[in-house]
Amino acid sequence: MKPSPDLLTPDNHVLVMIDFEGQMAFATKSIPLSELRTNTAIISGASKIFNVATIVTTVAEESFSGPVFPEIEEFYPQATSGYIDRTSMNTWEDEAAYKAITGTGKKKIVLAGLWTGVCIVGPALSALSEGYEVYAITDACGDVSPEAHERAVQRMVHSGVKPMTSIQYLLELQRDWARQETYVAVTNLMKKYGGAYGIGIQYAHRMMAH
Repeated sequence: MKPSPDLLTPDNHVLVMIDFEGQMAFATKSIPLSELRTNTAIISGASKIFNVATIVTTVAEESFSGPVFPEIEEFYPQATSGYIDRTSMNTWEDEAAYKAITGTGKKKIVLAGLWTGVCIVGPALSALSEGYEVYAITDACGDVSPEAHERAVQRMVHSGVKPMTSIQYLLELQRDWARQETYVAVTNLMKKYGGAYGIGIQYAHRMMAH
């Protein structure tokens, strides 16, 4: 009955959301932007529901890349969330970001952002080299082409990074539908952003009333 230590729990990892900004999104071609925004909302909402240690970092926000996705602002407003703006492409090489991530004391790091081949590969391989366990939410990442994204994911997996999806992330945190303290928030998040799965939940809740 003991779950695997490889599974994520709300308190055993830090989620790092990297460069979900307009300028990076404009050139993302490996995933439709509408789908990327939806998946970003799912992981942002999941981390908020479960009080996961979460860091939002941007690159040249004011001068080049622009504001973060509204789906992040919805759950982590900039005014109160302490976004970390960088100049370095590799988040791990930015002193403030590095201290924020490692300062959480979590040995598992979950990454998502743009672009996969630069902004995710860099910190993923760097964190691995320092002994961290690294996960990448691959459908909440994107790159300038499917080839660029796929090769980046392949490179990370070969190095030891563990890939997962946005809904998998949410459900791994919930783990048991008997956890009533988060049940309503999780199902409401899915009704709003969960596509066909969310419609199924809406249908089931309505029809069970009959």
